[in-house]
Amino acid sequence: MTTTLITGASSGLGAEMARQLAARGEDLALCARRLDRLEALRDEITARHPGRRVALRALDVTDADAVPRVFDELRTELGGLDRVVVNAGLGKGAPLGTGRADANRETAVTNFVAGLAQVEAAMTGFRAQASGHLVVVSSIAALRGLPGSTTAYAASKAGIAHLAEGLRLELLDTRDRIDVTVLFPGYIASEMNDRADGRGAGPMMASTARGVASMVRAIEARKASAYVPGLPWAPLAVVLRHAPLRLLRRLV
Repeated sequence: MTTTLITGASSGLGAEMARQLAARGEDLALCARRLDRLEALRDEITARHPGRRVALRALDVTDADAVPRVFDELRTELGGLDRVVVNAGLGKGAPLGTGRADANRETAVTNFVAGLAQVEAAMTGFRAQASGHLVVVSSIAALRGLPGSTTAYAASKAGIAHLAEGLRLELLDTRDRIDVTVLFPGYIASEMNDRADGRGAGPMMASTARGVASMVRAIEARKASAYVPGLPWAPLAVVLRHAPLRLLRRLV
């Protein structure tokens, strides 16, 4: 049986991922700042799936000392971790130079610096056991530099995706059985999207359940990377990567 740790699991994509992985028979270690939300999610999951183990910890992923300690506690409580999903993220932002450097910095720290801390903690355990599956949740926004309020967000998500790719390259042809997956979600309904500028989403916005189902399939297939949901985002990713700047500005 697989045991999966998910950060940012109290709502949105993380919570739905926990529900769907539990339905597939996995035990869970769930982390987020809001312990009360985690407790409600645990009760929901164990009511639907009696016998499923769900361990919880309150965690602010920007607390660099807390991240490895909490991962170790959950690893001990559950007898090991097979997979870690680096999901916790933030979507704040403002055009650069407009007086909201605080929002851009908070997003960069949460999405990249804290993401790095989670990867470090996950890989410490995986290297020790010579196996594991690291999953990093990036964004379709990571494919190009984006304007306005999404500039810092896109850059932070590109950073964490490149971090994972560098790690995958390092692990090629090693004896360790450690896989690295990067997910690039498109527009999926979540609390983050409720607060964000929704330009360009429209009918391409997938429901949380559908979007996460695509993410879970990619995770369980241990894909190196996946644009999710595959339609329309896999073909659109090609356009976004190669579009000239003036066309890109019209698209986003």
